[in-house]
Amino acid sequence: MPLLGFLPATDERMRATIDAIARDLTEDGLVLRSRSEEGLNADGLVGEEGTFVICSFWLASCLARAGEVARAEELFARVAGYANGVGLLAEEIDAASGELLGNFPQAFSHIGLIHAAVDIDQARGSA
Repeated sequence: MPLLGFLPATDERMRATIDAIARDLTEDGLVLRSRSEEGLNADGLVGEEGTFVICSFWLASCLARAGEVARAEELFARVAGYANGVGLLAEEIDAASGELLGNFPQAFSHIGLIHAAVDIDQARGSA
């Protein structure tokens, strides 16, 4: 919601949502698309998913907009650090192994990286 301008990231409801995502919807600090039950996933597919790169960058953007620049920078650096030797990212990351999963390269992951970098840079300027 903060990324689309519905509510500022500093709104107490958004802060609670950001904190809940960081606490309940992450694996090793990277954001999952959804929590899966053993067996059938929420999307009807069987099997495990990795963490989603764009969702992790969205969290970094929201943290930056909420004024938590250090947390945003740390998450940004962590996610960007999974890029391969030429700087490309996949759709997902296996948080346990660091393996890039899913579509590769994934344009949405790179769009998330760019937006998060801009949000962090802007938050640094206003801090």
